[in-house]
Amino acid sequence: MAFRTPSAIRAALLYGGLVCLLYALIPSLTFPGPPLDVVEGFAWGRELALGYTKHPPMQAWLLELTYRLTGGHHAGGYWLSALSAALAYLFIWQLALRLGLSPWQAFWAMVLTSVTFYFTLPLPEFNPNVLQIPVWAGMMLFFHRALEKGRLLDWIVLGAFAAFGLYTKYFVLLLIGTIGLYTLVFADARRHLLSAGPWLCALVCAALLLPHINWLLETDFLTFQYAADRSKPATSFLGNVFNPLNFLAAQIGNHAGLFLVVLAGLGWRGLRSVRPGLRSFSRTLPPPGDRFIIWFAFVPLAVVLAASAVTGNEFEHMWGMPMFLLSGMLAVRFVALPELWPFPRRAFAAAVAIQAIFLGVLVGQAVLEPHWKHRQTRIHYPGRDIAGHLASIWKSQTGTDLAYVAGDMWSAANVTIYVPGRPSMFYLHDARLSPWIDMEDVQARGVMIVWRGDSEQPVSEILRYYPDAVRGGRQSFPYRSSAGIPEEIINWLIIPPGEVALRPASCISADSDCLETDAKDN
Repeated sequence: MAFRTPSAIRAALLYGGLVCLLYALIPSLTFPGPPLDVVEGFAWGRELALGYTKHPPMQAWLLELTYRLTGGHHAGGYWLSALSAALAYLFIWQLALRLGLSPWQAFWAMVLTSVTFYFTLPLPEFNPNVLQIPVWAGMMLFFHRALEKGRLLDWIVLGAFAAFGLYTKYFVLLLIGTIGLYTLVFADARRHLLSAGPWLCALVCAALLLPHINWLLETDFLTFQYAADRSKPATSFLGNVFNPLNFLAAQIGNHAGLFLVVLAGLGWRGLRSVRPGLRSFSRTLPPPGDRFIIWFAFVPLAVVLAASAVTGNEFEHMWGMPMFLLSGMLAVRFVALPELWPFPRRAFAAAVAIQAIFLGVLVGQAVLEPHWKHRQTRIHYPGRDIAGHLASIWKSQTGTDLAYVAGDMWSAANVTIYVPGRPSMFYLHDARLSPWIDMEDVQARGVMIVWRGDSEQPVSEILRYYPDAVRGGRQSFPYRSSAGIPEEIINWLIIPPGEVALRPASCISADSDCLETDAKDN
């Protein structure tokens, strides 16, 4: 390695620390408002429930923690994302060393991973996908530690990581299955099944999950119902072919930055020297360390592609965010980096340039995009102004503080995070979708219905409860930008105490089971 830094450790700390710091600072200083998933998480987290409509609760809980620690500032989400990336880099570094890579190879494994797309532009939008990054990296690290040392503590930590991951997003089941299959397939891992470690790991995970499992039972598996409603099955057999190929193409595109850095380090002539090494490697069985990298780099992807091909379902591209944490390690190990690199300085310069470009894009989104596109954007939404206006309207007409707001996610969630006292979000006025809502308390305190646009009536889901509803007020609000963005039109309707519809209008004359039946059909 040609760099004159005292150690690879210092280089990793400087590079990883600075990159993470910038991905937290730039949106904190330039974004007028939080992105969609962050707004949603703040609205969920206010309730501190054991689960929510779309996801398990961990992302929302952590956002709520930052909300309380910062006095209601939305920037906590950016720092949570940066912390997630930092932990992932730390785990990648440690795992690389455990798998036999040199410190400088571990450094480059981290750098190459950091320039994949998912570690750049999507990072500030702290959501369950971002939070999975350190979970997957940590689970792979402690699984390897448990296999190598057989210590019960490593198995216990692995079980805790698995539970944390399932509290984050059920997609972690893919990694849990990959770990389980690895344990069954390879003899050196299978021997641990005769010890207490794996069983203790499973017990710890199950015990930590019991509260959430109980919540799932009480809510009729609400999050699973949401996932089923959001699934996109193929409309023809071509979808069974196109959807997995489309997902694969997106993941290859995600690695464009990695390919550019490798090419910058090797040069065109250096590419020729890589081929003989790859051919010789393909003729031999990989040692355990290489086998571990290959398994966890490709098996999760293979499972997703196979599931998409069999079912025809279209998987969201962003679901691939935690699946490629070993991509940099794979490149370092099997393209013989950095030993074969004639131009390591060019490679590092390319990595820095890629990071600078994406950080510049973030600044552009906050400052320039409204002037360029002249359209409404999430981060420039005048949520604080809207919330303050609606709270004052409610106070003037009812004499009380706003306690409940109903509407679509974006309209209602922005009110809940900016109004002092933080009213609860009554999502789509549906008790099934908002199981934390006390229906008697809603009736006693009333609810404000909010929606956007020119329509005189609220969204169709709320019209089920108030078929004749028309807006009680309307106001336009300028976006938080000097660009000529069309103003946001906000409509509201005050439902005073005692007049809240607790059941859809179609159920008024039906029996007491109507609400439950109707909710399931919705």
